[in-house]
Amino acid sequence: MNTKRKIALVTGGSRGIGRNTAVKIAQKGIDIILTYKSDKEAAEKTVEEIQALGVNAAAFQLDTTDSKTFDGFVKEVMGYVKTITGNTHIDYLINNAGTALYAPFAETTEEQLDEMFMIHYKGVFFLSQKLLPFINDGGGIINVSSGLARFTIPGSSVYASMKSGVETLTRYMAKELGPRRIKVNVVAPGAIETDFGGGRTRDNKEVNSFISGVTALGRAGLPEDIGGVIAFLCTDDAAWINGQRIEVSGGMNI
Repeated sequence: MNTKRKIALVTGGSRGIGRNTAVKIAQKGIDIILTYKSDKEAAEKTVEEIQALGVNAAAFQLDTTDSKTFDGFVKEVMGYVKTITGNTHIDYLINNAGTALYAPFAETTEEQLDEMFMIHYKGVFFLSQKLLPFINDGGGIINVSSGLARFTIPGSSVYASMKSGVETLTRYMAKELGPRRIKVNVVAPGAIETDFGGGRTRDNKEVNSFISGVTALGRAGLPEDIGGVIAFLCTDDAAWINGQRIEVSGGMNI
């Protein structure tokens, strides 16, 4: 049994930023549990890639919009953890799962707002709460926000508002979990070339050009620009970083 190696759980770890994050963390010798909503094949490919690095990896289905499933999910995951470690604890939780919404404030529906709330705030809040008894003292939680919580681009009022809420939540979690030495930080990517939001940043030349023009380093971000930063927060070198918002945007809109 592996009783020494640490374990990180990455939600939305089958693609994009989540996938790169899972791989980067695994490269540091940390076992990986990742979740996926629907693309089991992509999740399994990511698991295979991580296992090739010589660490344990497994994928579990999870819809973070449905908090009623969290108890069952935690029970299933901890059953797996016990088989590889002999106990039911993990070390790091990365709340990465999410979807985009591009809609003007005046046209956003109540249903759209509710969906964003469920995915980007309520899901993060209650999944973290459910997993908290199973996170080792001295571990960490990393929430994923967005540069849009600092600057504004029309059409992202709801998405950005939820991310702002998560940033505030992060500080409260850091304060309240301090007695257990659990560090809680938030990483805020800028615009990233993935399939997020239908691949808007990656595939729309006009959007990509605009982003490049307002970014000090002159280009849109890539998943590998983000994963390594989150992985760093899962190391002892980051043990004194707590309650912080770390924007990783290449200097977008500065």
